[in-house]
Amino acid sequence: MSTGIYCVYIILLTYTFTPDALGLDETAIIDLMQVVAPILPLLLVLAALSAQFSAAIADTSGSGGLMAEVSGGLITENRAYTLLVGIGILLTWTANIFEIISYASRAFALYYGLQAAIAAIRAAHCGQSVRAGCFGVMAAVGAAIAVIGTPVE
Repeated sequence: MSTGIYCVYIILLTYTFTPDALGLDETAIIDLMQVVAPILPLLLVLAALSAQFSAAIADTSGSGGLMAEVSGGLITENRAYTLLVGIGILLTWTANIFEIISYASRAFALYYGLQAAIAAIRAAHCGQSVRAGCFGVMAAVGAAIAVIGTPVE
């Protein structure tokens, strides 16, 4: 149901604006939403901040434990959290929003490509060659996106 609402919203929104109405920058969507309703930019910013804060806490929490586990205890969870937060702050202050989105997209593609590769290996060991092939293709696509994917800018 939410997908349907979102699709209708996007379709109707496309008729509201002329092409090249605003330049492409970090706040273009906020400026566009003010045309729809004056309260929308504030709600959009609040929703984005809440979603990103929640995701940041969940990802940092999960990856801190993962780093401790993968390093065999060489890196403690507290040090992992400090390292991750430091990298996040450094990235936020040195890269523009489009670069950060590009890095995140490549990281997701690599992660899901690795997951597909693991699934392909597991399927091959179980004698499921068709599934192994499908997962192998997905792994190759994920790797290709991570290596040669280009930003939309």
